[in-house]
Amino acid sequence: MISPDSGAPARQHSATGAPAGPRKRRNPFGRYARLARLAGASFLAIGFLARLPLAMLTVGALTLVTVTTGSYASGGFAAGAVGIGSAAGAPLFGYLADRAGQRPVLLIAAAAHTCAIGLLLTCVYIGTSGAGAAAVLAASFLVGATCPQVGSLARVRWMAMTRSDKPALDTALSYESTADELTFVLGPALVGLLAALIAPWLPFVLAAALTVTMVTAFAVHPTYRTVVPVTPELVKAHPEAAAAATPVRINWPLVAIPVLGMVAMGTFFGATQNALSAFGGTFGAADAAGLLYALLGLTSAFGALSVAYWPARWTHARRWVVCAALMTAFCFLLLLPEDVLPMIFVLLLVGVPVGPTMVTIYGIGSVVAPDERLGTIMTLLASGVVLGSALGSAFAGALAETSGHSGAFLVSIGAAGMLLVLGLVAAAVVSRRRR
Repeated sequence: MISPDSGAPARQHSATGAPAGPRKRRNPFGRYARLARLAGASFLAIGFLARLPLAMLTVGALTLVTVTTGSYASGGFAAGAVGIGSAAGAPLFGYLADRAGQRPVLLIAAAAHTCAIGLLLTCVYIGTSGAGAAAVLAASFLVGATCPQVGSLARVRWMAMTRSDKPALDTALSYESTADELTFVLGPALVGLLAALIAPWLPFVLAAALTVTMVTAFAVHPTYRTVVPVTPELVKAHPEAAAAATPVRINWPLVAIPVLGMVAMGTFFGATQNALSAFGGTFGAADAAGLLYALLGLTSAFGALSVAYWPARWTHARRWVVCAALMTAFCFLLLLPEDVLPMIFVLLLVGVPVGPTMVTIYGIGSVVAPDERLGTIMTLLASGVVLGSALGSAFAGALAETSGHSGAFLVSIGAAGMLLVLGLVAAAVVSRRRR
């Protein structure tokens, strides 16, 4: 990515053209206030709302199909199809955004996603047995495949605006992970409330409305200009850009570590959602899983927000290992509650290390990604979460049918353990590269 004016890296300036150099502020909250000065306050609000549909899709499909069919397994497979579709479509959108620019790709995705939601609702209420069940899974796949990857592309814009200011970039990535966590709090909560109080189809109508309005607003926000794709026309106008146009080699074994970390994180999310649906079902409230899951996301969001204030000597690899170890230990507590109140306390505790782990993995991804492939790598990380969520939902759904919520929570424990293993691998790789 280069500047169309000078051939310099596009990440040196804000959306308003102001230098993105560091400023010292005595008030620690100024670290986040500065993001509004870099991109504009509207960017923060639009970016937050535009990513909300993605947070509603998996648990929305889980709730919709579970309620209409009465089968946890069917709901888990539908949620899994959404995740697999997103995992397949997200890297393609990222690649196209790197090459054609974010605005046209996002506008096309918004239109396609709205149509896919309409198709899913039609298939669900036509029938969910025989050919109807296959149609529901296919429509669920399309819903995931066409979902705009707002969070990933927002991170690419922040990287473009803060390239010369690492503290600002760390703050921006911390904010983005917090925004993700908050949307994954609000999204499942909205699904739970709307499905329980009105109808299970209403969350998808809301997701379609947000896609049409907020994703479109995000696509045309002035910050899209900070990420300039390297096109043949640009190279012709700026010969100095020829080097940037040369195909970039990606160290895929290195990139695979954070991508697999996100798959494990998503597996934890999907399994926990389905396990909580089974847990709520023991009280006749399976559609309240989103409300319970929101409690985990609440403390996770606060944990992610705190990362911007952690000491710089806490390296990414060290943070990953420590936070994943805490996740693994806390997840065993999920097997203990038999009533709602104890489960609330356990979920609040389990969420504490989740947000910092996500911030850390995204931070590692930003380091190992070449500048010209940021969109591709960021969407790979995001699609890893959704793919993992699909796997977690499917496995946990099958176990919930035979072993109840305790069996489903075993998948959550396994995913946390895999995060710990990958953290240890990342630490070993960093140590070896230093030597």
